[in-house]
Amino acid sequence: MSSELKLHWNTAYNKADNQLGWFEKYPEKTMTLVTQTQLPKDAKILNVGAGTTTLIDALLDASYTNLIANDLSNQALEKLQTRIKNSHNYNVNCVVDDLTNPKKLNQLKPIDLWIDRAVLHFFLTEKDQQAYFNLIKHIVAKNGFVLIAVFATNGAEKCCGLDLKRYNTSMLQDELGSDFELISSFNHTFINPFGGERPYIYTLFKRLTCN
Repeated sequence: MSSELKLHWNTAYNKADNQLGWFEKYPEKTMTLVTQTQLPKDAKILNVGAGTTTLIDALLDASYTNLIANDLSNQALEKLQTRIKNSHNYNVNCVVDDLTNPKKLNQLKPIDLWIDRAVLHFFLTEKDQQAYFNLIKHIVAKNGFVLIAVFATNGAEKCCGLDLKRYNTSMLQDELGSDFELISSFNHTFINPFGGERPYIYTLFKRLTCN
């Protein structure tokens, strides 16, 4: 399945960035929550399912210096790395890995901020969902943060031809458990490049303890 999904996403990223349904020229809502963390500029930030996101640009523009980008698509990360090198003269630490069966991400030293905009909702089985949340619990440091933005319960049922699982805040809290405290959450309707409305839930959690 991983190889099939890798091919799916590599094919998707053959398009120009602004032709992707999830493209944001500037990730305002995500950056609003990043700012709320009040983390130092050298905090270790992991963007999972990064693709060719403009979030890396925005984080660099905000003077964050320790950035890791993850995706299943090696082609997406190659495009991202090239663009950032040319625009910011910065070498992004890119990690090609499967969030549901990690081989590299689970070897990372503790991170200060996990950012997921539009990845979790693609995991449909309980096994894959559990693997995702287990990885968070494994690598997010105490007093670190988890920022998850996914399709809300009234959001789209499909994206990029794939079925989705939609979430609300309490569902995310239940998965993260009592070690994580909700700091902020809000609903946001994202207007995609084609004018479509995509309801999201944005959440920020802080890790209080590590078991």
